[in-house]
Amino acid sequence: MTEREGAAGKTVINEMQTVIRYEELAAAAIQARQRAYAPYSRFLVGAALLDSEGRIWMGCNVENASYPAGSCAERNAVCKAVSEGARDFSAIAICGAPQDAENSGEFPECPPCGICRQVMREFGRPEMEIVLVKSEREYRVLTLAELLPESFGPDHLGGGDPACVNSGR
Repeated sequence: MTEREGAAGKTVINEMQTVIRYEELAAAAIQARQRAYAPYSRFLVGAALLDSEGRIWMGCNVENASYPAGSCAERNAVCKAVSEGARDFSAIAICGAPQDAENSGEFPECPPCGICRQVMREFGRPEMEIVLVKSEREYRVLTLAELLPESFGPDHLGGGDPACVNSGR
C-alpha cells in the first residue's frame, strides 16, 4: 500500500477488511486534541484509534512537570482501549500542533514518535493505517509498515497475532 491523500467523504475497506471512516476518525482526533494537557510545550496532540469492532478510542497527550512522566496521545488511546479489552486495531488518526493553531482550522502533519510506533506495532498489524490529520477533510494515510519498516513485534517472541491474545481466538 502506498501513501494516499485523503478526500472528503472517503470511506474505504482496507486489507484487514475493516471499514475506515477517515473523516470521522479525523474529527475525533481533532476533538481529542482539544482535551490535551500540555502546559509546558503548548503542543497539543489528539489521537483516535479504530478497533476491529468499529469503536473509536480517543487519547490526548498529558504532560508532567517531570518531563519523562508525560504520555503521548497515541499511547493513551491504545492503553485506554486495551484496558477495556480491545486488542485488534485497524487505524489511528493523529492531530497535533501548537496550541495557537486552532485559529486556522488546519494543522501540520504530526507523525507518531518512535515509542508510539512501537506500541502501535504491539497491537496493530503492519498494514494498520496511520491517518495524519491536517483538517477534518484533509489528511494523509500511511501504513504502520511504512512508518516502522523492519519492525520487531510479538511474532518475534512467539506471541503470534496480537488480536488473538486474551481474546479467546
